[in-house]
Amino acid sequence: MAVRIVRQPKKIVLLGAPSSAAALRAGHERAPAALRAAGLVARLESAGFEVVDAGDIATRAYQVDDEHPRARNFPEVLQVLHDLRPRVEVAIKSGALPLVIGGDRIVVLAILAAARRYFRNVSLVYMDSDADLNTPATSASGSVDGMVISHIVGRGAAEMVRFWGEPPLVREPDILLFGANRIDASEEQYLARSPMPRYLAADISKRGGAAAAEEAAQRAHAGQREFILHFDVDVISAREFPATDYPALGAISLADARQALAVFAKQPQLAGISVCAYNPDLDADGTYAKLVIDLIVEALEKRIAPPAEPAAESVAAPEPAAAAEPAQSGEHVSEAPAVSAIDAAAEASESTTETTAAAASPDNVSEEAARDTKPAASGTANPETPIP
Repeated sequence: MAVRIVRQPKKIVLLGAPSSAAALRAGHERAPAALRAAGLVARLESAGFEVVDAGDIATRAYQVDDEHPRARNFPEVLQVLHDLRPRVEVAIKSGALPLVIGGDRIVVLAILAAARRYFRNVSLVYMDSDADLNTPATSASGSVDGMVISHIVGRGAAEMVRFWGEPPLVREPDILLFGANRIDASEEQYLARSPMPRYLAADISKRGGAAAAEEAAQRAHAGQREFILHFDVDVISAREFPATDYPALGAISLADARQALAVFAKQPQLAGISVCAYNPDLDADGTYAKLVIDLIVEALEKRIAPPAEPAAESVAAPEPAAAAEPAQSGEHVSEAPAVSAIDAAAEASESTTETTAAAASPDNVSEEAARDTKPAASGTANPETPIP
């Protein structure tokens, strides 16, 4: 029996995932609280949305973990996913749009798994400076955040791959990398033989954010089936957004990011959003918190903006026959596959990177350097120096 989900375009469920366990230093676990304090909920409500703030999962901050040098803080990271997934499932089933504020970018796995519970095929648009295709065997840092896509396609750590019982969580042709500009050699080798579509930062800068995103949305089948949008703020150039642990000088411009977000957010099949890697510790006066909120709200407003009125015609056309009135005006209905017995049991248990900037990538910096380097002052990041 299918689960009938009636989308409510104006309803958003806000969820916080305050975790830096998958990173190499603490800080961005404070992003959910900082963005709420900067007025995120009020801005969304002023834009016309009904916002349900569902609170945060338990905080899990980065800790030194020399026992697991290839996948640091792995048990805590896995627990973040198990805590978050059922909350996102509830939001999706209600017809709302889940907006998850991290924290670590690994949280996108929980959002995808929640969406797969109700939708057979789900795509991923991955706005990030990094390809995140490392594995415990290839990662120099042991940062689990640098392995996100590998875990999604079923080639990462076994425990993480098994988080979704039937890997891959998303097929490679259905994952679209958007804005990557620092790709490790092992990742380049993998991508050379992968069907994974990618729009590199340099190409987006030449074409413009809107044009590249429109084409990317088509390739991700965003008009025909559900997809998740992952937005890591390090996809924006370090010159315009330095308040993240690993800013990238070769990233796309703020203007291109703004345009691309608006294109992706207006797609009717958008099933969830993750916003990750903003670090309040690197934003003393809150300037960049307000910028993140501006980007989120301006993009989401496109979903509920009234359609443009057609140009007036000189000759009046005959009045069309009245169409049958839909059951719930303005709402999108998705027929989702029935929930499997395995997933039902799981739910029950849960309820009781441009090359010149590669040195700033979490997989090109040691854990010690990431911990010990002091936060950089606002301004241009040095691509040859590990950036906190």
